[in-house]
Amino acid sequence: MSQTYRPILGAALKLAGIRQHRDWLLEKQRDLELQDFHTAETLEGDWRPLVEETRKLLDGHTGRLGLHGPFWGFKLDSHDPAIRAIVTRRLLQGLDACAALGATQMVIHSPYTAWDYNNLDNSRHGRDELLERTHQTLRDAVTRAAESGVVLVIENIEDRDPHARVALAASFNSPAVKVSIDTGHAHYAHGSLAAPPVDYYVHAAGDALNHVHLQDADGYADRHWNPGEGTIRWQAVFAALSRLGSNPRLILEVRDATTLRKGTAFLEQLGLAE
Repeated sequence: MSQTYRPILGAALKLAGIRQHRDWLLEKQRDLELQDFHTAETLEGDWRPLVEETRKLLDGHTGRLGLHGPFWGFKLDSHDPAIRAIVTRRLLQGLDACAALGATQMVIHSPYTAWDYNNLDNSRHGRDELLERTHQTLRDAVTRAAESGVVLVIENIEDRDPHARVALAASFNSPAVKVSIDTGHAHYAHGSLAAPPVDYYVHAAGDALNHVHLQDADGYADRHWNPGEGTIRWQAVFAALSRLGSNPRLILEVRDATTLRKGTAFLEQLGLAE
């Protein structure tokens, strides 16, 4: 892409946020990530009325639609096969919601921890065993996603090595598994765990990158501030994004969704996005 790369930003929102920002979303048909369908309480309950309400509210929206998949209370690489079975069930429930909503992407969380960075090579087979456990958890979900046209994107959480998650996604050898980057998580890892800066995560992902959570932070905690309120070097991040051919969804994910247009305005003023 050229230096005039100015992508249109999307947002991660719950139903109340969609109501507030509906005109803004439809104005440029922005990508949207739904965040009402990831808790166990929702997935175990009757979420069909919520789907119907969401679909009605999004009438006329033609941007790309995704949702944040389940993540609370588990890891993808659990050693316990009974826990892995529950995780698989949750992921399949998330994909059921994708099908009902017409979503084509679901965010899931990386299994890699800060502890893993220092300890996976402490045994001969640590990395391979983590991959195998993750494959056992995700196998059915990847098959379902591929059949239904959904891409699972693996988001960095504590990932100190930006390449490990990219290799994990590639190990499935499936177009249904790609990479996500959360800029605030990467900045936390950079500031607190001596990981590389955020733009290095973009370079590591390359064209496997399908999704980005845009949020600012201070390098100490997971702040989910609007871009411009923290210390991320946004020019470097967008320069790295401009070199990609994968057209990732660029999703503002801020703690106070009522203020998210401040982040858009900041990036517009820098000439980076709109």
